[in-house]
Amino acid sequence: MLKADMIEKVAKDARLTKKAAKEAVDSVFSSVETALKKGEKVVVSGFGTFIIRSRKARAGRNPQTDQTIQLPQMNTVGFIASKGIKKSVR
Repeated sequence: MLKADMIEKVAKDARLTKKAAKEAVDSVFSSVETALKKGEKVVVSGFGTFIIRSRKARAGRNPQTDQTIQLPQMNTVGFIASKGIKKSVR
């Protein structure tokens, strides 16, 4: 499902204009992004949890030159699906 498909679905289900649905969807994603930037976890009951995970610095390899390079420590976004979502997908 693309973001555009999601906007159409929200507009249809909530009986909103596409413009209002786009603003709503953008607002939700923006709120999730803002919370993650602050280091907070985002819990959507019945759906899942978005968290920040830290990756340790590690050695990597440049595939073109086969040279070993050092990759720095970095943060990534993780998602933990709720039990209900996991069960319904199986």
